Amino acid sequence: MRVLIYGAGQLAKMMYLAGAPLGIQVQAVDVASGKILDPETKQPMQLSIAEAIEEADYLSVEFEHVPEALLHEAELSGKLLPSMRAILTGADRIREKTLLDKLDIANSPYHVITKVEQLDQAIEELGEQLIIKSSRDGYDGYGQWRLQSKEQLAELKDALSSLNLQKVPLIAEKMIPFEREVSMVAVRSRDGSMSFYPLAENLHYRGQLHVSVAPALKVSEELQKQAEQAATKLGDELDYVGVLAVEFFQVGEQLLVNEIAPRVHNSGHWTQQGADTCQFENHLRAICDLPVGDTSATRCAAMVNIIGVSGFNRDMLRIPGCHLHWYRKEAREKRKMGHINLCASSYEELGNAMLALSEYLPIAQFPKLKSSVQQLLKKQ
Repeated sequence: MRVLIYGAGQLAKMMYLAGAPLGIQVQAVDVASGKILDPETKQPMQLSIAEAIEEADYLSVEFEHVPEALLHEAELSGKLLPSMRAILTGADRIREKTLLDKLDIANSPYHVITKVEQLDQAIEELGEQLIIKSSRDGYDGYGQWRLQSKEQLAELKDALSSLNLQKVPLIAEKMIPFEREVSMVAVRSRDGSMSFYPLAENLHYRGQLHVSVAPALKVSEELQKQAEQAATKLGDELDYVGVLAVEFFQVGEQLLVNEIAPRVHNSGHWTQQGADTCQFENHLRAICDLPVGDTSATRCAAMVNIIGVSGFNRDMLRIPGCHLHWYRKEAREKRKMGHINLCASSYEELGNAMLALSEYLPIAQFPKLKSSVQQLLKKQ
């Protein structure tokens, strides 16, 4: 069985590694160059996109920002899972918000901005504290601005005045005083059945995920059910196949959808060592019409992103339950270089392992590690 993934980054590589034991051969498309690559070596293969599509049994994506012309070609093959509609919805915040509203799924109140003057109306409707997001191509904190008060409005308008807001509008969202951010990773099979991993708690820094802990502590049955219902509504509406990630703000016992991602997701990396079947294997199982594996958490787990760091003490592997996933990239600021999964039989053990890990890392580049331990131990 052969699967062609659009995108040739670390997520494609992790699908390649997960597919090998199943006898699934994964190839990748570098969407910038159009070349077909070996996901492990990044070496070009002697195939055109048309030939790779012809030879593949199924097509999928590792990220949603794939050029529409490539997606259209993939959709015409009848092999693309999830569908082009699902992928484009995840790539465009306006489409995403429209879908959430249509399905009556709670999300942050917002206003669409196609010219900077509309920010005044947004403040009138939503209040002075806003998060402004590009409707397309924004991720890891890029393409986002914050407004804390009206006094900053003139400066913000000036900063946004050079943007073509007719071509790429903005979303102005009410700043929500949430308690924490959690995410649901779900898997939908081709027959419409869905499986759910437990909610993970996510800690961000400057708009970028730094630490995930799963299963999240103090999650009521009602909270888990809310997340599953939201993912089910989205999956059914989009006739979705594969792994679908949904990020939420938790406000009391209510979840508000922040974003959806039509693919395997950073906050699901903990499943590689902390769940019976990881998200990468289950994505391949779902699109290849194989039975989906158990999504239960087998242990307490934490995922720590390695961001912008090229070197550190690998003696951290002495820590019980410590697993390194290195992407072999050239270091630059805010670039995800790899991640570390920690697993333990209890949250107390997990917290101790995270504290031990902090001794091996340049803590300035891991600002959320110790604070996440404090939050972890406080919630027990």
